[in-house]
Amino acid sequence: MSNSFSNKHLSFYVVGLSYKKADAETRGRFSLSAEAKNKLLRQAKEEGIENIIVVSTCNRTELYGFAQHPFQLIKLLCDNSQGTVEDFQKVAYVYKNREAVTHIFKVGTGLDSQILGDFEIISQIKQGFTDSKKIGLANAYLERLTNAVIQASKRVKNETEISSGATSVSFAAVQYIMNTIENIGTKNILLFGIGKIGRNTCENLVKHTKNDHIVLINRTQEKAEKIAGKFNLVVKNYSNLQEEIQKADVLIVATGAQNPTIDAKILNLKKELLILDLSIPKNVDENVKENQNVTLLHMDYLSQITDETIEKRKQHIPAAEKIIAEIVEEFSSWTKARKFAPTIHSLKEKLATIKKSELNYQRKKIENFNEEQAEIISNRLIQKITTHFANHLKHEDTMVDESIEWIEKVFQLND
Repeated sequence: MSNSFSNKHLSFYVVGLSYKKADAETRGRFSLSAEAKNKLLRQAKEEGIENIIVVSTCNRTELYGFAQHPFQLIKLLCDNSQGTVEDFQKVAYVYKNREAVTHIFKVGTGLDSQILGDFEIISQIKQGFTDSKKIGLANAYLERLTNAVIQASKRVKNETEISSGATSVSFAAVQYIMNTIENIGTKNILLFGIGKIGRNTCENLVKHTKNDHIVLINRTQEKAEKIAGKFNLVVKNYSNLQEEIQKADVLIVATGAQNPTIDAKILNLKKELLILDLSIPKNVDENVKENQNVTLLHMDYLSQITDETIEKRKQHIPAAEKIIAEIVEEFSSWTKARKFAPTIHSLKEKLATIKKSELNYQRKKIENFNEEQAEIISNRLIQKITTHFANHLKHEDTMVDESIEWIEKVFQLND
């Protein structure tokens, strides 16, 4: 396998598309199933691409890899998905070398996610690397890069608040319920209607409260039984609605009707009731607030909580970027050092050869030649000279490839 560091014709690229410019339909055409990813990796191997990572989620599809030209990677993506090169050109992006590295760090730390601070993608990057490594398509560079991105993701998560607070209405609803109702695990929850947000709220409640007092009512009982089976909920008939509302401590309305499905007439309360209306348009009549036992919360209030969360998260972007810059710098130094290490090693050997022949010459000319001192001084000089070259090559403004070429020419290292 050729070394991607020393091969001057290979560059590191990211080619891909995301929610930013590609709509859901276009993203769907370019998405890759597990089987398609495997086919892509096998094709990459056949076509001489030796190092590549593939990531495909509902929000993005990206290939990270070494190639002579980005089109080699674009072709792999189009060959193994429903997408065309024409579609790709309309919505895609291509990043090279340093820009490509910065991009993968932004993706892995949630800065490029559709919901700022969402870290779901890091597990996909890990998986992508594991899949490639299994079949020998991930070199030391990709391994080091993946580990650096994982490290950045952990630090951003632990050292900033970029992923704090609720970002989905269903999660905001659950947080509100858990913060407002004491001992929620012992309370009765009634879910009326099975709109998507209501179902998600219900699922989150089951997860977070282990509540076995959740009752589900829907106009079509059959639909309710399908959903209930998933979460192990009790289903009651629509005719029992009034009776179940009287037992409930929390009523979640997710009915999706055009007119209110709950109003003051249906309530006959003997205790406090929290009502969450998660329907658009509103399905709970405002007149329920005339009952002193009722607290009513609308979808728009919960949406506001999630909007505020995103605004708060934005304040932590500079702190996250600082962490990323630090780790990218470390990675960049490692990359440069790895690139020029063979040259410095060859330079040391060349200087050692010059030293050897010079000491042989001086040994014959000088009486009482001090072997030990000559060794110490010449070794120290070699060390100082090679350190100077290494520092020059490490410097961020250095054109590493060009400098290596000159050093090799001047000292005739390839002879």
